[in-house]
Amino acid sequence: MDRIRSAFSNVIKSERYSRFTLQPAEDGERQFEVKLDDATEPEGRANGSPSQVPGSPSFRPAPLQQNNRKICYLVLGVLLVFVTGYLVGFISHRKHQDEPVNCSKDLEKDEKVESSPTASPAVAPAAPDQMDWKDVAQLLEQKLTSQAFEKTLRDFDLPRRLAGSGEDMSQANRIFEEFKKLEMQPWTDIHHVQLQTPDSERPNRVLFGSDVFKPEGYLAYSAPGKVEGKLVYGNYGRQEDLDVLQKKNVELKGSVLLLRAGKISFAEQVDNAATKGAAAVLIYPDNEEYKFVANTPLYGHVHLGSGDPYTPGFPSFNHTQFPPTPSSGLPKIPAQTITANMATALLKKIGGPEADASSGFKGGFSQLTYSLGGSENVTVEVNNVLVNREIHNVFAVIKGFTDPDRYVVLGANRDAWDRGYAKATVGTSVLMELARAVQKMVEKDGFKPRRSLVFASWSAGEYGNVGATEWLEGYMSSIDKNVLTYISLDGVVMGRGSFVASASPLLYSLLERTMKGVKSPVSSQTMYEMMGRSNWEANVLRPMSMDDPAYPFLAFSGIPSVSFHFITPNTEAYTYYGTNMDNMDHLNYATSHHTSEITALAAQFAGKMALRLIHDHLLNLDVNRYSPVVLKAAGQVYKRIGQLSRSGELKEVSPIWLGRARGAFQRGIDSINKDIGNTELTDKEAFRLLNDRIMRVEHALLSPYVTPTETPFRHILFGRGSHTLASITQTTDMEQLRTQLALATWSLQGCANVMVGNIWDIDDDI
Repeated sequence: MDRIRSAFSNVIKSERYSRFTLQPAEDGERQFEVKLDDATEPEGRANGSPSQVPGSPSFRPAPLQQNNRKICYLVLGVLLVFVTGYLVGFISHRKHQDEPVNCSKDLEKDEKVESSPTASPAVAPAAPDQMDWKDVAQLLEQKLTSQAFEKTLRDFDLPRRLAGSGEDMSQANRIFEEFKKLEMQPWTDIHHVQLQTPDSERPNRVLFGSDVFKPEGYLAYSAPGKVEGKLVYGNYGRQEDLDVLQKKNVELKGSVLLLRAGKISFAEQVDNAATKGAAAVLIYPDNEEYKFVANTPLYGHVHLGSGDPYTPGFPSFNHTQFPPTPSSGLPKIPAQTITANMATALLKKIGGPEADASSGFKGGFSQLTYSLGGSENVTVEVNNVLVNREIHNVFAVIKGFTDPDRYVVLGANRDAWDRGYAKATVGTSVLMELARAVQKMVEKDGFKPRRSLVFASWSAGEYGNVGATEWLEGYMSSIDKNVLTYISLDGVVMGRGSFVASASPLLYSLLERTMKGVKSPVSSQTMYEMMGRSNWEANVLRPMSMDDPAYPFLAFSGIPSVSFHFITPNTEAYTYYGTNMDNMDHLNYATSHHTSEITALAAQFAGKMALRLIHDHLLNLDVNRYSPVVLKAAGQVYKRIGQLSRSGELKEVSPIWLGRARGAFQRGIDSINKDIGNTELTDKEAFRLLNDRIMRVEHALLSPYVTPTETPFRHILFGRGSHTLASITQTTDMEQLRTQLALATWSLQGCANVMVGNIWDIDDDI
């Protein structure tokens, strides 16, 4: 055998072989390239010249010596190598065939591919030092238990927690210290904001005949003053409700509108009333929606915006040199809440015509006729005063290992009008338990998130998301470039048996995936099965209202945002919000005494969404889900312009350019999908560039043609103002419509251009 090896080695050494390397061509295909050994490479080739240099010898292998014995050894050696290789290959092949097929792993891989947010061909393999997603999800579930929440909910339950109060500051300090113990590098964001409170020496009053009411509740940012007018009942104060009054010839100008709470926000109710010329507004909790003690006071705010209304569009830092500037969203008429008992006394004597049975004006007080009024005078006196308060937002971070400058924000407001158990205690508890769980996963279990996770405790949320909005305003120039998503933890537990959510379309697919991975609070099913599988969107998704804590992130800053709520079936909200009855007992009743269990599920739901976003190579933001939303909005504009053109009201205006912008938007989506499919899954830099393009989509839907001081909610699909596509379908001013259409069209085209990426790839048809 030694003689065979020696002969074979001599033969190999007697002939110099060229080396073959696989080199990728420019078109991405791999091709063979012949590269000679240095000893045999022609001099001209080594110097960069063609291999056939004139006068240089051509490469030829040395001739073999004709030796019969060596030839015999060579043949035997080749046969030995061939037989050995065949046996090894055969055994290896049999072993591979005998291995059992792991169907669960194959199905898991298929599930990942199917539910990936965009049309990627496969899911990237986990890095050697990175956990598989299944292990990450299991670790999170193990750490977020109902037993842990029983203690945390007790710890953060306070008797009072008004924004800027001593209790609020004490809790902020406690949260800061908790983050510090967890070594999460906490920091604070301090603002000096204008809040409005009742005047202790001059209480607000309502005078009706011989009755004098002094309500305890109030509406922050109401215009102060004393007005008198005819009392008119206007149901919820929606546009359609006020249209009913006008059809009944009930005069609204100079009236005092009595409205029941619900359907729309207090601020929208007051704004609608002021638009119709009302002099003041009274709002009460009707027994149909609010089945609680009839003398319960009601609290809220009426700023048609968010943040400090005296620093609109810019932060209320102590060093800010801007003079106080009233927001355009501040009401110009007084507004006041009254109790159900007070409203009953007014409705008994209101007089006037009755509404039609089909109008929906009749509430839950069976002894009342709910007349429309317009005949009896009432006086409303509001004496609220502005106070300057220092508020602290508290933050902590778990930094990512690959892209630490890209982060998801989990946030909860910790203030409330009174005890605020469902409003603030639950959200703060979820925030803290999530911080502890993820920190332990990183420190002790080897979890290495790609991106960062920021935990935020806000103050002054009851006054219109003041703390969160001031932070957004303070760092507007950088936040939208770094924040992937905002997940609100406010009101995540309102009941048991159903589930609702409001979100950017970019997050619809992530919501669906998360629902499949979290169990139902009432059965052994998943939440996805509980909410109807194929019909889950209709059963779960709700439009995001202006009062939603996630709304300023979406409509003001262009950050994909989501809020969700475990809720009692067939209800729209938690009726104890804004009252002193928002306590542990009432929430336990709403959850059938399963508050801690449902809170743990809510924490798992929020945590799994957040960890998905910071774990996977490709961001779980699905640009495809925006396509039908844009198509529907553009279709409504087409329909409106067609109607106006046929009637002769609008001439020489065509929606064709909007249609082309919508087409460009779709091509931008297709471009992202194509690039995802053509990108190597292990190419970190390429994926970062792709993720950045996906991140910019939401922000690119903010109109650049309006200012945040006058029109803060600049989103062309979910914002408020004349810049939105929805406003084009409502305006009656044809000249204004022309401008609106042009600016909205180019805003949509701009978003399409952002998705394409490189400027030389932009397909601009406009």
